[in-house]
Amino acid sequence: MTEERAVTVFRDYLRIKTVHPTPAYDEVVEFLKNLAKDVGIQCRTLEVHPGREVVIMTIPGSDPSLPSVMLNSHTDVVPVFENEWKCDPFEAKKMENGDIYARGTQDMKSVGIQYVEAIRKLKKENKLNFLRTIHVTWTPDEEIGGKLGMSKFVQHEEFKKLNVGFGLDEGLANPTDAFTVFYGERTPWWIRVKCPGKPGHGSRFIEDNAAEKVRRVINSFLSYRDEQEKKLKTHGCLKLGNVTTLNLTNLKGGFEGSFNVVPTEMFLGFDIRIPPTEKLEDFEAMMKNWLKEAGEDVTYEFVQYNPMQGVTATDKNCPWWSTFSSVFEKLNIKIETEIFPAATDIRYIRELGIPALGFSPMNNTPILLHDHNEFLNERVFLRGIDIYCELIPALANVPKK
Repeated sequence: MTEERAVTVFRDYLRIKTVHPTPAYDEVVEFLKNLAKDVGIQCRTLEVHPGREVVIMTIPGSDPSLPSVMLNSHTDVVPVFENEWKCDPFEAKKMENGDIYARGTQDMKSVGIQYVEAIRKLKKENKLNFLRTIHVTWTPDEEIGGKLGMSKFVQHEEFKKLNVGFGLDEGLANPTDAFTVFYGERTPWWIRVKCPGKPGHGSRFIEDNAAEKVRRVINSFLSYRDEQEKKLKTHGCLKLGNVTTLNLTNLKGGFEGSFNVVPTEMFLGFDIRIPPTEKLEDFEAMMKNWLKEAGEDVTYEFVQYNPMQGVTATDKNCPWWSTFSSVFEKLNIKIETEIFPAATDIRYIRELGIPALGFSPMNNTPILLHDHNEFLNERVFLRGIDIYCELIPALANVPKK
């Protein structure tokens, strides 16, 4: 049976190894430029940092003075443990039932191709007569925080010229018939804690040593983690995005191979995700108190710090939400609203005060981002294109206030 062109394009995109730590960015930029040419839409690139290019595809609106709509996706993917996969994670193998296995199928190469293939379809049907300009943007380095990608992009003069008024970016799969829409994100904080202490020989009881302080820090942080996990499990109405997660991800200290030396300092790394319902200053004050109780001279620094907690309105008074949700009402599709549990590039858009939603049209699909054997069924993928064929014109034709 002949494969639909959109599926072939998707699989070709998946085969480009934009995997960290050495993503094939040059190859993917060339692929996207050729894709835009094939569809027949404007395309340009913007180097926001040496070796980091943003691809911008544009469909001009009839009134360029109106704020535009930005459809964003990132091109990079996370590493894989190949021995845990049932097939080559960059082969984009399609099974008999239509499941396509590859890194990036869900996170988020599918969405970028769905945007473009929806535009191709609308163009063929002569339905690209939009009021507002549409920009399809492709950013690098999202999987490592976006510091050299979207963060640089939104600060660039060329971004300001795009006059973005609303944005779409990635969401998550939903295992049920419904689709999930994310109107905000938890704030990601990565912190590094330094615990200094008195050194000495491993055969002695050294007072005020670094490990004692480390233990107290871990006890405080992980006790709070237990409280939040219990809160999530005992309140059926809560989702992961409604609570704070706090995980110890790094622990370093001592000399390699030396087991008889009590070190002068030890370091801990924590990944913290704080929901918009919690005040960041209150959480930081609580954290400072934990470190003070752990012992003298225990300090911390932010490896990643985000001071903003932007959310997008989900009521009928917001024209963007009203338009977005009305499309699903028209299609008789159920949507569920949530706070995104992790962090995406769209946070940089919300920090500018621009309303934005996270949405990946994947239902009846297990959540497998960053997991082994990530896959997406081609029927789900193709249905997503049809959904964007309704969404894109609706958003591009939101009337002037």
